[in-house]
Amino acid sequence: MTEPEAGDAGSIARRGSLPRTIRAVAWALIGLRQGSEYEQDVQRLNPLHIIAVGLVAVFALVLGLVGLVNWIV
Repeated sequence: MTEPEAGDAGSIARRGSLPRTIRAVAWALIGLRQGSEYEQDVQRLNPLHIIAVGLVAVFALVLGLVGLVNWIV
């Protein structure tokens, strides 16, 4: 198998920015996404970056909930 060249029309450039990745993960956690935005994210964002940002976001959410419960109790 050969790798696609950088100039090929079939190659996918996945160079999403950090703010765009964070925004995509935040909208996904809330559960509100437009179909067109989702398609753009699929084409542009790196899946490994999405996983990393998602894990950090879930970890921060859990810590926030634990902190809220400890503050209330």
